[in-house]
Amino acid sequence: MYIVPLAWLYVALMMAVAEATSSTGTVLGAVITFVLYGLLPIGLVSYVLTAPARARAIKEKEHEQAQGRSEASKAPSALQPDAGGEPAADPVAPVRKEP
Repeated sequence: MYIVPLAWLYVALMMAVAEATSSTGTVLGAVITFVLYGLLPIGLVSYVLTAPARARAIKEKEHEQAQGRSEASKAPSALQPDAGGEPAADPVAPVRKEP
């Protein structure tokens, strides 16, 4: 999967080295060659080709979050003690004054 981008970067690197070592070339020209012929095209192609995988990961994450919300809404909450179907009762009996 990564053999073609690595090969392209190798070719771009060799082009840059050839330009840097040429009698009419410069190091700045070699850097520009490597960036414009190597890094930018590979970065752009990699970004475009991984777009479906990123979209699939986002959908899976949203699906997991939706499942978590639906399960949380079905489960009784700690804030609602009567959600279990038990009758309400005071844990401590009320204290009254004797008449």
